[in-house]
Amino acid sequence: MRTSDLDEFRTFAEERLEDMRRTAYWICGDWHHAEDITQIALTKLYANWDRRHRIDNLEAYSQTVVTRASIDHCRRRWRRERPTEQLPDSAGPVTDPSLSLQVRTALNALPTRQRAVVVLRFWVDMDIPTTARALNCSVGTVKSHTARALAKLRELLGETDPFEQLTTAPAPATRTR
Repeated sequence: MRTSDLDEFRTFAEERLEDMRRTAYWICGDWHHAEDITQIALTKLYANWDRRHRIDNLEAYSQTVVTRASIDHCRRRWRRERPTEQLPDSAGPVTDPSLSLQVRTALNALPTRQRAVVVLRFWVDMDIPTTARALNCSVGTVKSHTARALAKLRELLGETDPFEQLTTAPAPATRTR
């Protein structure tokens, strides 16, 4: 890879890193796994960086790579994990911890593809056709996953508006160099 290409990739990765991590977090529900997923996605982007000029929207493409890496990661879960009734305390500041925990628990209760649709549509703010391309499925599948996921979220959260809560994710811990 040429030095200019490497510099361009480094700049792109630095600009998109936090958005990619947040998307991965909303899909998988764990900051540590989100870090791993983001690294996998960046590796895949780097490996195909020479094709970037053929991609219309590189930011949307990076979200697609993160989404697919997240889904793959969820499919390959370690088989000896034991689900628990309570999630560990959040490491970052949250406006209402109990509500944030309820939303995360409700999101984790959704099947992986439905969770991915909700995150892409309402957190990343992708439209339906872009979400369909990111998930490699039809527009109708996105619509049905959205409807089912929102119905399940409303059932699990009661009167709480799931749209409003998706914008208040806890911030990841900042790194110092």
